[in-house]
Amino acid sequence: QVQLVESGGGLVQAGDSLSLSCVASGRAFSTYAVGWFRRAPGKERELVAYINFKGSSTYYSDSVKGRFAILRDNAKNTVHLQMTSLKPEDTAVYYCATTTRWSTTPNTYNYWGQGTQVTVSS
Repeated sequence: QVQLVESGGGLVQAGDSLSLSCVASGRAFSTYAVGWFRRAPGKERELVAYINFKGSSTYYSDSVKGRFAILRDNAKNTVHLQMTSLKPEDTAVYYCATTTRWSTTPNTYNYWGQGTQVTVSS
């Protein structure tokens, strides 16, 4: 059993930075890989970043590569999504979720947080 809570979203201007946090309860957290997804209004949920259970392997979507970084600290049961050079098209609700294997498909992920809103103005 893992419970996830995202925080750190807000309203920023284009070019600004934000760091999102995903804090987990549950001792099994460090055994799961974690993905950050986002959902913009009217769009499908999209995987933007992924990190394996050790933190030794990561993935970024083409739309965020070079601008976002995913980090995890298993000692603190926390995963961060550091976002820089934000663009209006980054506006979405951002979710963290856990999985037992690499996947870009939301249905593969078993535990989800409630989401945090990121809004980027031009």
